Amino acid sequence: MDRPLNFLHLTTFYPPYSFGGDAMYIYRLSHALGDAGHQVDVAHCVDSYHLLHPGEPGIEFAEHPNVKRHELRSGYSWLSPLLTQQTGRAFLKQRQIRELLNSKPYDVIHYHNISLLGPQVLTMEPDLGAAVKMYMTHEHWLVCPTHVLWKFGNRPCEKPDCFRCEIKAKRPPQLWRHTNYLAEASAHVDQFVSPSRFTAKMHADRGFPEPVEHLPYFIDRVDSDWRNPGPQPHNKPYFLFVGRLERIKGLQTLIDLWSKVNDYDLLVAGAGAEGEILRAQAAGNPRIKFLGPLSQLQLGGFYQHALACIVPSVTYETFGIIIIEAFARRTPVIVRDLGALPEVVNDSGGGFIYRDDDELLTAIEKIGTSPDLRDQLGKKGYEAFVTNWSREAHLKLYFDFLERAAIKKFGTVPWVTEVKNQHLFNAGSSGSAVCVGES
Repeated sequence: MDRPLNFLHLTTFYPPYSFGGDAMYIYRLSHALGDAGHQVDVAHCVDSYHLLHPGEPGIEFAEHPNVKRHELRSGYSWLSPLLTQQTGRAFLKQRQIRELLNSKPYDVIHYHNISLLGPQVLTMEPDLGAAVKMYMTHEHWLVCPTHVLWKFGNRPCEKPDCFRCEIKAKRPPQLWRHTNYLAEASAHVDQFVSPSRFTAKMHADRGFPEPVEHLPYFIDRVDSDWRNPGPQPHNKPYFLFVGRLERIKGLQTLIDLWSKVNDYDLLVAGAGAEGEILRAQAAGNPRIKFLGPLSQLQLGGFYQHALACIVPSVTYETFGIIIIEAFARRTPVIVRDLGALPEVVNDSGGGFIYRDDDELLTAIEKIGTSPDLRDQLGKKGYEAFVTNWSREAHLKLYFDFLERAAIKKFGTVPWVTEVKNQHLFNAGSSGSAVCVGES
């Protein structure tokens, strides 16, 4: 890299005005780019956050001197995201976005969850020179109006029935989805990437017209956690659940199962819309403890000392970032055989995959009664994390994608020397990335 780059990330949610793992990925990526000396702007919609969470965020996040947040606020509260959801246009946020696009010459514009910014933002071009445009499919929003392929609010979606599903989910139907608008807007993006091969294939299977390639998530190495993890945060052996307290995350299935688990506690870290319902469901079992929302720093010790982290999601996760957060602390995982979760475990050997309650109970018993097995699985998970899901591994792939997209778009890479450009040009589009869904 011959000079620092200007990056613009456009997304609906970004810490602290955020809820899930996709926002944490953007936060980590922005700070990693900032650490490397690049200048990063992040635009996110505070109106959309307050549509789902009326109060201010409960957890603070450190800012970075090379990363500047731009809070999109319309002054019309919930009306702004509603207009965007219904029309696919930015409307009340459009002026702010255009001013930001034209505030400096950007080298890279990276789109994330743009559901409440609208497909229109994909078509906006900066006035100060063209940029490479990348889109990360953190969710299935490009092929699912409810984002998560959760059909009729009760099962993974086996085939589209979008209008009825929107009604069941109490989402206003998006008529623009029945036109070519999304496909036409997507043609303005140079590179689509997905955190898992599963999710890339799902977009192809559901008819998304652009090719989607595989760019896995990452987290920063946290060697200090497992070398000096601090005291045991809980006085009994425990398994750990981390995630939003919503039905699709599957905690209710663990609560039902835990009446059959006598020797270990279940610790639950997270918050969400169904928190009270899940606490009521667990009220009769003293071995289930709710920790509430925790920061990454607070979570470190709970990951480190857990026998394993259980990921029981009942719909199609696009990756399962909780898995690599556990692997980074040498903690194994037990995941449901659904979506991208088994892909991450198969790529690492760092845990068990289960299909039913009996297999889950067997995995719990094996890990709980064999410290050696627990450590072996944790070691495999950590080694795969360093190789596949660390900052260093991710940034190499990330810039490979950007450089190949630049060559395809401009015939050269504007930010590198002529000598390196010749090397990249000769290399063409070859590389380790997996391409799924060529149109």
